Amino acid sequence: MQSMSADALNDSFDDFLQRIRIGDARAAEEFVRRYEPLIRREVRLRWEDERLSRLFDSQDVTQSVLASFFLRATAGQYDLQSPEQLAGLLLTMARNKMASRARHSHRQCRDSRRQVSTDHAVHIISEKDDNPAELVAGQELIAEFRARLTAEESQLSQMRQEGRTWTEIAEALGGSAEARRMQLNRAVDRIAQELGIGCD
Repeated sequence: MQSMSADALNDSFDDFLQRIRIGDARAAEEFVRRYEPLIRREVRLRWEDERLSRLFDSQDVTQSVLASFFLRATAGQYDLQSPEQLAGLLLTMARNKMASRARHSHRQCRDSRRQVSTDHAVHIISEKDDNPAELVAGQELIAEFRARLTAEESQLSQMRQEGRTWTEIAEALGGSAEARRMQLNRAVDRIAQELGIGCD
């Protein structure tokens, strides 16, 4: 059997990401099957602080990364060109999550017996831990995210979901492509904080 050409692989990856952006359940399930083990392995390899490992487990961080990725991908925030670039992004997100939680834990100086996860997104996912893709494929988290967008932010997100470039969006709505990109990024960061996901 002949191997796929580079163009065919890119077309397949682009289609995969577009399906995730629009909330396709099968694409979400495929994404979780492919990348959840990668994220969890990275978290476990870097889990050096035994005290932190008692405060929250690798699955907690992994689910937080998944929630953050799906929220941001659905919003149209990412421009990814290859599976390798996506994997690199997820590993970076995992490292950032761990560093953020470590800083928070040290800052709070809490007793491990009283530590409770407050991530709203992780709480929602944990209720569906048999199939996290049920959430990220367009259920509670995405619905909450969309409900918190302003009308203009929602329009930006919708145009990105349709595959419009930032240049095309700027031509349609005014302003520069970079200004519109930053507008959506700020909206995503704001709502991610509100939902307890945090910035990555």
